[in-house]
Amino acid sequence: MIKYILTLYILIGLSLMGRPIKVVIIDGQNNHNWKATTPVMIEALERDKAFSVSVSTSPAKKASTKAWEDWDPKFNNYDVVLSNYNGEMWPQNVQDNLVQYVRKGGAFVVVHAANNAFSKWPEYNRMIGLGGWGGRSEKSGPYLYFNNAGKLVRDPRPGRGGSHGPQSEFLVEIRNVNHPITTGMPIKWLHSKDELYDSLRGPAENVEVLATAYSEKSKRHEPMIMTIKFGKGRVFHTPMGHADYSMKCIGFQDVLRRGTEWAATGEVSLGLSKNFPDSSQVSATP
Repeated sequence: MIKYILTLYILIGLSLMGRPIKVVIIDGQNNHNWKATTPVMIEALERDKAFSVSVSTSPAKKASTKAWEDWDPKFNNYDVVLSNYNGEMWPQNVQDNLVQYVRKGGAFVVVHAANNAFSKWPEYNRMIGLGGWGGRSEKSGPYLYFNNAGKLVRDPRPGRGGSHGPQSEFLVEIRNVNHPITTGMPIKWLHSKDELYDSLRGPAENVEVLATAYSEKSKRHEPMIMTIKFGKGRVFHTPMGHADYSMKCIGFQDVLRRGTEWAATGEVSLGLSKNFPDSSQVSATP
């Protein structure tokens, strides 16, 4: 009975405390349109009041030292930190605060180009598992992908980290049907027009790949849904989400919501949307 009660508590998660899961989105710099994508993620997360979302917007590029000194997001005030950031290096105190927050049991969510950021920050790369661009190479760690036999491959061959072909719809294939984030999803479902990242590489420590997509460019099944353990913390990472239209995919939104809940609580109570996509057609919000 005690075990059942504890399990139920975890499944319900932070809602037992009488409040939604508190999320802070970090944006302000990105080589993608963060001003368009942040609102879509807020709407997806807050639509049933399971989450309460705040935004911490960094100083703009080439901002004054004073502006950066004044920007000090209080990670410990939130259950989840979600990065929609790809830009200048954060001040040392902000870097240290994020590392300590996650290492001590905090939750971190990485979306699309946030995995391009901070290629020279070792702890960040261990937190996200895999990244692209920013000079990443074999020195950053192996490629990680599934081969045609369905086997996870750690590939140390030389080469740049990060690439993608033309934007298109693509099939997401679930590789772990038993994980709380992916349970109940169709084995294959069609994602809206997006950049399919390939050739990501990094430390790839404590990474579990939950879903992949086949890249016509790399000819490999590339990670699309990942979880990473970092210290006592949980990290959820998806390379999907290039633009607002990509994020309006019901599949992406359910993955984001469930991944964020899992990062915060270790379990998932949120169900799939009734109009979740299947293998033949996309499903998106207006």
